[in-house]
Amino acid sequence: MKNELLSVAEAAERIQSGDVLVVAGSSNLMAQLPTGKWIGGSTAYFVTENGGAVVQDKLFCTTIDDATDATVRVVSPEEVATISKGYKAGGFTVILVPAMTDAHIRFALDSANDADLFDQPLVGWVTGVHLDKLGSEASVVVDGSTGAKLENAAVLLHVELPAGSSVDFDIVNIFSQGEEMSVVFSETGFTARTAKVNGVEVNLAQYLTDNAIDTRLPLVANYAGSMVNVSVQTVDVADGRVDFYAPIVAGMEYKLAAPQPDYAAAFANSIGEAGVGQYSCNCILNYLYGDLEGKKTGGFTGPVTFGEIAYILLNQTLVKLDVKAA
Repeated sequence: MKNELLSVAEAAERIQSGDVLVVAGSSNLMAQLPTGKWIGGSTAYFVTENGGAVVQDKLFCTTIDDATDATVRVVSPEEVATISKGYKAGGFTVILVPAMTDAHIRFALDSANDADLFDQPLVGWVTGVHLDKLGSEASVVVDGSTGAKLENAAVLLHVELPAGSSVDFDIVNIFSQGEEMSVVFSETGFTARTAKVNGVEVNLAQYLTDNAIDTRLPLVANYAGSMVNVSVQTVDVADGRVDFYAPIVAGMEYKLAAPQPDYAAAFANSIGEAGVGQYSCNCILNYLYGDLEGKKTGGFTGPVTFGEIAYILLNQTLVKLDVKAA
């Protein structure tokens, strides 16, 4: 795969030549692209070859050179449990979902009801906008086959690969479970008012505030051996609620992550020099809390996102996918 920052004209040339692309950037720039085998998502933040950066005059394009075919598909919030119906044998699927929409919420809560969801790699991200435009500009996805800009649907790119190809698919999570704070919730969702903290029922917003908990650290759960983060969005003591960027699951034990004294160094140590030629996305919270502007994360380049997808919705994670020829 090729990862490049391209002008609208350069990206259009790729599409018109029949290339299969995943595009990230300004919705206004994507609206100028011709139709073809591509999908797009809005964001203003990227990890480039020179490090993290805000880029608003170019599009970040991943060209999937090995694709023998690809189908673009739009899925409504009510249809997220049908994602696997478009899978192509031996291939993979990229999914983009606009942030803080019903499509976002329904994917997070309902997609696992698709019995065949895990039959092939499903990667992707939650689209967003520049933080200065939160509340005034909508996150969008684009169906490149029609040019339609969508504010409340998931867009999928089902990719077919040559026989014998293999797909490496993983996440990079620099966080581990700490030992000081165990949290168990009684309800599944994006919001919690109460929780059992170290076995005691508390108002979670009040507890986090009274104990000066660093909410830049995610809650981390062990999902069958994989460490999965859920990040805090807001703590509202007056209303007695805590909102999260991904759903917390009832009955699952979460632990506050162990602190990271040097975010950027932790990423560098976890990734090494890998990443060139792979598809990847990295969380906006990593970008902000790790002060990644101008800093590299190994050889990985790609969009900075408002949630990552590796079958399920993730936070404060880097998702990566590598295609190897037969």
